[in-house]
Amino acid sequence: MVKKNTMGCGGYYGVVLMLLCFGAMKVRSDSSDHKYKSGEEVPLYANKVGPFHNPSETYRYFDLPFCSPGHVKDKTEALGEVLNGDRLVTAPYKLDFLSDRETEVVCKKSLSKEEVARFRDAVAKDYYFQMFYDDLPIWGFIGKVDNKGKADPSEYKYYLFKHLHFDIHHNKDRVIEVNARTDPNALVDITEDKEVDVDFMYSVKWKETEIPFEKRMEKYSQTSALPHHLEIHWFSIINSCVTVLLLTGFLATILMRVLKNDFVKYAHDEEAADDQEETGWKYIHGDVFRYPKQKSLFAAALGSGTQLFTLAIFIFVLALVGVFYPYNRGALFTALVVIYALTSGIAGYTAASFYCQLEGKNWVRNLLLTGSLFCGPLLLTFCFLNTVAIAYHATAALPFGTIVVIFLIWALVTSPLLVLGGIAGKNSKAEFQAPTRTTKYPREIPQLPWYRGALPQMAMAGFLPFSAIYIELYYIFASVWGHRIYTIYSILFIVFIILIIVTAFITVALTYFQLAAEDHEWWWRSFLCGGSTGLFIYGYCLYYYYARSDMSGFMQTSFFFGYMACICYAFFLMLGTVGFRAALFFVRHIYHSIKCE
Repeated sequence: MVKKNTMGCGGYYGVVLMLLCFGAMKVRSDSSDHKYKSGEEVPLYANKVGPFHNPSETYRYFDLPFCSPGHVKDKTEALGEVLNGDRLVTAPYKLDFLSDRETEVVCKKSLSKEEVARFRDAVAKDYYFQMFYDDLPIWGFIGKVDNKGKADPSEYKYYLFKHLHFDIHHNKDRVIEVNARTDPNALVDITEDKEVDVDFMYSVKWKETEIPFEKRMEKYSQTSALPHHLEIHWFSIINSCVTVLLLTGFLATILMRVLKNDFVKYAHDEEAADDQEETGWKYIHGDVFRYPKQKSLFAAALGSGTQLFTLAIFIFVLALVGVFYPYNRGALFTALVVIYALTSGIAGYTAASFYCQLEGKNWVRNLLLTGSLFCGPLLLTFCFLNTVAIAYHATAALPFGTIVVIFLIWALVTSPLLVLGGIAGKNSKAEFQAPTRTTKYPREIPQLPWYRGALPQMAMAGFLPFSAIYIELYYIFASVWGHRIYTIYSILFIVFIILIIVTAFITVALTYFQLAAEDHEWWWRSFLCGGSTGLFIYGYCLYYYYARSDMSGFMQTSFFFGYMACICYAFFLMLGTVGFRAALFFVRHIYHSIKCE
């Protein structure tokens, strides 16, 4: 019965993934597949404004005193768009299909001293705006700072752009491309605190193009696929592959030679004298499969790590089939929330099954620990950062309704699937496969040199996988915490596979050396060594923040380090699980290959 349920779950997850793929692809093809007639109104939405160098710190467009239409109407948004900080509202510009407009006045506005100060502060911080026209993104800066030849910041001049020109390309009855540029001669001086009269203006020019509608999004993915970028990506891949192959090949050769000598030696010892004292990893055969301390926590970590690994695979599948095309607003966040909720059954099954294999009794407590091991720290981080965003009045602050929706997903999908998976795991009746018997009392571990301790071993284990991915990390960070577009998911997937292979191999190698030193407490060590790459990634966060980015301010800093801590923790659990599974396979294999009394 349990077997049938488990297979049903697998089929269910497959169906869900297919629905996500086809649903997202349908959104891609149909969301903006509009045909327009001449003079017909095309929707233009103003989204947000914010400092260019602080991607998380964004505000509503009309938080700045721009011209506002008579009735500001909010666009209904999906869950992922809200999580992405998008807050689309109707814009004051009228861009009717094929209707050119020469300089038209949006509104005449008298800015008060306070409004001038707000605009000046925004210009000083390099504020940009973002709009969407027929689901195509538009950017621009709201002003400029004149600091040429001025060493003293008090001498800087601040100007506000008052004229916005739209260049729109169409192919017959469809919008293909839109660009917005500001008139460098139409400026308003806002350097001083005084009332200023501004005529906000715009103009529109329509042009015909041969680009088909199906290819209109390719413009936004070309930046990450330019030849020099591709050369760097492929260089990083080749560099990683060569480094990994050389090091893993070197370690594999040594390991195989040593193991072969061990097997020959142990076979010879058995033939020569039965009473001869055993040494090395065979000496601890009665302790190597002794269950770890804190086995409930260990099983919960394995369950969470397995779920996160499954989540990563599903996300890569969606990326490779083209779901996450540029500016498919919120698609990634929606996929993360939905797939994480649907894969919670995997965490429950893995944790409960392994916990029962380790002869654990309180499986309900183990299930609660599994459910909160990753979600708990993520929830605490979210509560703190959402409070910061609310204090800043930023769009990153989630509305109450969205928080309720996420809670309902957790309560009605995540938790029930976790419990069902746990029940299936508990009833699986699987036994732990140990090729040797465990003795009643544990052997004493000999005194080992300092470099065989947990922290030095973790440092060694994390360095090699990190060295294989660090070049690609820059592009990922520049996309997540910047304005670059990342679309080369095939290369990213190759890097991910390399990361998994290297993590597994380095953990196996260190586990062997640990057992050869007659240290049988390898369970937690293999998990910590496998997951240590997550700590290296967090160390890279420090380097990126201070050396490669211009992020500043309490909100952006807290968002960067807060959410990156959660992401690195997820990598720690996921790679820790990979490391332990590889080590367990290796340990079972070598002890199965020798005769132990």
